[in-house]
Amino acid sequence: MSKEVKIYVADASHESYVDLILDTIREAAKKRGTGIAERTHEYVATKMKEGKAVIALDEDGKFAGFSYIETWGNKQYVTTSGLIVHPDFLGMGIAKRIKDYTFTLARVRWPHAKIFSLTSGDAVMKMNTALGYVPVSFNQLTDDEAFWRGCQGCINHPILEMKQRKFCICTGMLYDPEVHKGEPTPVEVFQDVVRSLTLRGIEI
Repeated sequence: MSKEVKIYVADASHESYVDLILDTIREAAKKRGTGIAERTHEYVATKMKEGKAVIALDEDGKFAGFSYIETWGNKQYVTTSGLIVHPDFLGMGIAKRIKDYTFTLARVRWPHAKIFSLTSGDAVMKMNTALGYVPVSFNQLTDDEAFWRGCQGCINHPILEMKQRKFCICTGMLYDPEVHKGEPTPVEVFQDVVRSLTLRGIEI
């Protein structure tokens, strides 16, 4: 019988999982034959400490999945990135649960920001579409140079440069909150996110 997996807004106590998270992301990208934007241990640990990451763990504390968010362009844009599910937990709907949490976390903390995603994965595109993202050209995404520097660790970066950053292997997808005014947020996820941030003293 499968053990229950819970989703949490990560904090500093979860830093011990960072290296496993990064290894799992690399292995998944290698298996798919796709590129990834490499992140350091310190980068991911900082996201956890800032309340900008979501982690999935089973009842025994075994790592099941992860994703993080980041703000760009003076918080006018937010990305949800690094979505990964450990191979031992595939096929359990955990990716969608994590995606719902990161999306809700972004909406709670930066309700007026546009949320975007660069992905080459069919499953992520499907989840993004269900949440209201639409495919867009790269010029509709942030022009924050710090974001685009993050693509330098990807094996497909030369393509991005060759195409003058107009497009690449990944698909750009954008959620514009102005288009979705008044639409509900999953209540249970919303309450969990607000409760977690409040307990940590993070202003929302």
